[in-house]
Amino acid sequence: MKSILITGASAGIGAACARAFLDAGWRVGLMARREGALKAVAGGHEHAVTLPGDVTSPEDVARCFAAFTERAGRLDVLFNNAGSFGRAALIDELGYDEWRQVVDVNLHGMFLCAQAAFAQMRRQVPQGGRIINNGSISAHAPRPGSVAYTTTKHAITGLTKTLSLDGRAFDIACGQIDIGNARTELLEGIIAANPDTPPPTMDVAEVARAVVLMADLPPEANVQFMTLMATKMPYIGRG
Repeated sequence: MKSILITGASAGIGAACARAFLDAGWRVGLMARREGALKAVAGGHEHAVTLPGDVTSPEDVARCFAAFTERAGRLDVLFNNAGSFGRAALIDELGYDEWRQVVDVNLHGMFLCAQAAFAQMRRQVPQGGRIINNGSISAHAPRPGSVAYTTTKHAITGLTKTLSLDGRAFDIACGQIDIGNARTELLEGIIAANPDTPPPTMDVAEVARAVVLMADLPPEANVQFMTLMATKMPYIGRG
């Protein structure tokens, strides 16, 4: 049975992906801070492993990855998904603590989880695995007032490229999915803030389908970057 650990699995994209992988017959590790929400997503499934922990804590990350690999026997895939948008604000209106909170989750947390996954995949037998980083359309084109979120998502593209290069010798593949306007709790706030001109959206289930596709590729194939977005998003073109 293939195994995947998903961070930020208590809601939104992470929860949708966790359910999709369980339906596909994978053993799934669900990591997030809210244990009750994780259990609700897992729904008592025999192949679900709830892993309450904070991705910004090196101790929590080490504990959760060790607990999951002990249960699953190995780690085939990490979906490095946990993230935070933070408060929308211009740079001179954003407090340093607010900046740090977003950077801690979106960059430091993803580094720690990628580090733990890489170490496990490098040392397990047979060697290898796959890391899928959740980037964003903001890694290419930002929303107004998103300085912290956009900066971190640009950094994740660099993390993806470096992991892809460094992982070659160990049969560790790394890819990135850049998602635009999947209907989740996070997007509901953006929609509420723009009631007269709501943004185009897509079902979060389509994201889950795409991540399953990326994860289920054979070791010799890799989706390096995938952009998945609502069709009518104003990402391409002017205006």
